[in-house]
Amino acid sequence: MSDDYLSKPLSFGSASPALPSQHIQPLSPYLNYDSRYLQTQPEFIFPEGASKQRGRFELAFSQIGSSAMIGAGIGGMAGLYNGMRATALANQTGKLRRTQLLNHVMKQGAGTANTLGTIAVMYSAFGVLLQWTRGEDDEINTIAAGGATGLLYKSTAGLRKCAIGCGIGLALSSLYVLWGITGGSSKKLKELRSQYL
Repeated sequence: MSDDYLSKPLSFGSASPALPSQHIQPLSPYLNYDSRYLQTQPEFIFPEGASKQRGRFELAFSQIGSSAMIGAGIGGMAGLYNGMRATALANQTGKLRRTQLLNHVMKQGAGTANTLGTIAVMYSAFGVLLQWTRGEDDEINTIAAGGATGLLYKSTAGLRKCAIGCGIGLALSSLYVLWGITGGSSKKLKELRSQYL
């Protein structure tokens, strides 16, 4: 079949005389068009030369939200456990016990959610700042952001706890990077070995 129908204007009233009616496949009774005019395009459009994955700034929002939600869940479960123990020791029953349980769950859940959300905001801010400063997004940024987050989070507790917080941040972010390298792909590990060793 020739492709001369592509050079003719599109008619919405009736089927084109160049095309038999059995080839027209309307998608809707309100739209009468040939489905061959539709071309498959990529679902997302990326600017030329742009990365096809989200950067640190785009990921920051989901990291902060998920950290707060995980903190609320963990804190809520811990609050329920502590509330059950506290109300059992106080021999509370009925409505008073339910109210005390809700108070424990809400208070500890909100506190833990705030803590993890704050840590996630600091980590994301350091990660975005390091990416902007260095001009690239790699594992060094992840480890440095983890260390700086622990350092800043414990900065008001004294020099010793500040150093401990930095060490914990460095350790957790290093474990995350190591897990991503070994669990993700061996190609990435080979690239790092050839780059740094």
